[in-house]
Amino acid sequence: MDDYPTQLSSYGTILLLGLAGILLVCVTMFLAKILSPNKPNPIKLSTYECGEEPTGTSWVQFNPRFYVIALIFLLFDVELIFVFPWATVYGQAELIQMDSRWGWFTLIEMAIFLGILILGLIYVWKRGDLRWVKPQHVTPTVDVAIPKSAYNALNNKSYEVRDYRATVQEPVEEKQEEAKPQTSLGFKPRFKKPNA
Repeated sequence: MDDYPTQLSSYGTILLLGLAGILLVCVTMFLAKILSPNKPNPIKLSTYECGEEPTGTSWVQFNPRFYVIALIFLLFDVELIFVFPWATVYGQAELIQMDSRWGWFTLIEMAIFLGILILGLIYVWKRGDLRWVKPQHVTPTVDVAIPKSAYNALNNKSYEVRDYRATVQEPVEEKQEEAKPQTSLGFKPRFKKPNA
């Protein structure tokens, strides 16, 4: 083995490409920070929500079924990525010609992998995590001693709808004030002023 290699190994090439990518990103962000104008105002500093004005608090109820379905999608999506490299390797005729058992081995290997995926999918399906739960509207009922006929009579009765713009003037009756005996509280209440 040569103690002083004149060429980079494959890992050295990958390392150099990674370092070049990191350096390029850092230089681009640094130049953007230096060259971009900085004129903050309340509109620019507000939260951007797809063009809508943000209203209310950010502490809102989040339905967990969105999270569960997203995780299940990512799980199966990422695992199915492994099928494509398998298909490209399995399709190489040279490997199959070298050893005839290679084809059967890879086929059984992928059948086991897909079987585990299908079992996971059946488990999630049976558990109900893929079902999009819709709320069931249930009319609340209360046990009361009022008969249903009383409710039906109220609901079936036709009521006169008055015009809300019409003002009704009731005749003003003069009432004679009766002489009420003055009672003493025994003390005089004192209230503090709000600004004092």
